[in-house]
Amino acid sequence: MNRAAVIAGVRAKARGLRWYLRQVSGEAKWDEYLARCRAEGRDPMTRREFERHRDAHREESARSSCC
Repeated sequence: MNRAAVIAGVRAKARGLRWYLRQVSGEAKWDEYLARCRAEGRDPMTRREFERHRDAHREESARSSCC
């Protein structure tokens, strides 16, 4: 295996890991929100407001029972 193929493989794995971490951490949701605001021509909330809104929505929509 040549060096270029090894480097390409490492880069691909790093991109996959970066994608996964952004999904798990919620960073991707923030970026999606900003893109939606730009597309709709409106001012976005601050990051703190966004996180509070998201947490409140999660708590409101949580099921009260397991079954």
